[in-house]
Amino acid sequence: MKNNRIKLMKWLPLLIIPLLAAACTFSLPIDLQAKSSPTEAPAATEIVRVSSPQNTTQMVLAGSNDEANLIDLYARANPAVVHLTVYVNYRNQLMGEGVGSGFVYDEQGHIVTNAHVVQDADAVDVVFSDNTILEGKVVGMDLNSDLAVVKIGSLPAGVQPLALGDSDQLAVGQTVVAIGNPYGLDGTLTRGIISSLGRTISSLSSFLIPEAIQTDAAINPGNSGGPLLDLSGNVIGVNAQIETGSSLSTSNSGVGFAIPVNIVKMVVPDLIATGQHQWAWMGVAGGTLNTYQVQAMKLDVKQGAYLSEIMGNGPAGKAGLHGSTGTRNVNGRTVEVGGDVIIAVNGQTITSFDDILLYIGLHAKPGDVITFTIIRNGKTMDVDLILETRPDNING
Repeated sequence: MKNNRIKLMKWLPLLIIPLLAAACTFSLPIDLQAKSSPTEAPAATEIVRVSSPQNTTQMVLAGSNDEANLIDLYARANPAVVHLTVYVNYRNQLMGEGVGSGFVYDEQGHIVTNAHVVQDADAVDVVFSDNTILEGKVVGMDLNSDLAVVKIGSLPAGVQPLALGDSDQLAVGQTVVAIGNPYGLDGTLTRGIISSLGRTISSLSSFLIPEAIQTDAAINPGNSGGPLLDLSGNVIGVNAQIETGSSLSTSNSGVGFAIPVNIVKMVVPDLIATGQHQWAWMGVAGGTLNTYQVQAMKLDVKQGAYLSEIMGNGPAGKAGLHGSTGTRNVNGRTVEVGGDVIIAVNGQTITSFDDILLYIGLHAKPGDVITFTIIRNGKTMDVDLILETRPDNING
């Protein structure tokens, strides 16, 4: 197993006392439950999904004068990108704990950043590109999506919120730009492409963040919370993590990850209104049905979502859904068998485990009753389930 780690990118100034630096310089594996290396496929635990069809017709292409476009984009966007300095109370004195980035979300002075940037903050300074420094207050935080909102009293003159794009309309190969404060270097612009879509990255909870945008635009410690932009200057993601290639390194190896803007659109309004976002939860772990399971369980269907584990006394357990009962060898491969196979939710066909997560993430909320059509022991039946609020942690 490789010794790679995905790094959260809040940067700590070198002058911070060693105690604070040790407490805040950390990395998280992609799969927080299985503690696996990011080179391994994470366990398909229930997470909220956001679709990202490869719609190349919506790509934003560089014009003939690419350099002028970038200069104009930076001039328009950089005033709305901020440098966040985070302080913690140490022996009754505020000490600099780290720095990160953020961007202006609305005209009321709400700033979007990563939750891991401000999670332990006792005070936050918001620094604009003209060196205006304003006191910020953390008004909401969601550990499941690693998003947070900081509020300032009012925006400096001339500063406008950044426009939000649509992460469903992105394409691999599309040119993107990151603006932020790597290593405390304010207003740094880097350029790259979208290297891949639909990645799964770690959060600050036991759940995973789906549909992350992978980019080769240079992202480094201090870029956390800053915007990933298309060439029209629309925010398409929030820069959050990097692959360093080594547990001893904190530098970008050409692989960075951003939280898609469509998750921002879901979460941030709730953080502003109530300080938190409630995710729906059904309490299962599983994966997409594969051909070996089809053979082993002698199924008449070839597509669906297979339930391998039912979480404790969660909604799925209360509804009577079944997880795996054992394993079987098929052509030298060991596969789980005995679990329910979901083929539809509220009448909509299910072809993969991701389809369930997508439905719950975009079309359901805690308290909703949903109907699963399942196959169990060769028989097709409907099971009603009442969704609950996602817990802070999964204990099995």
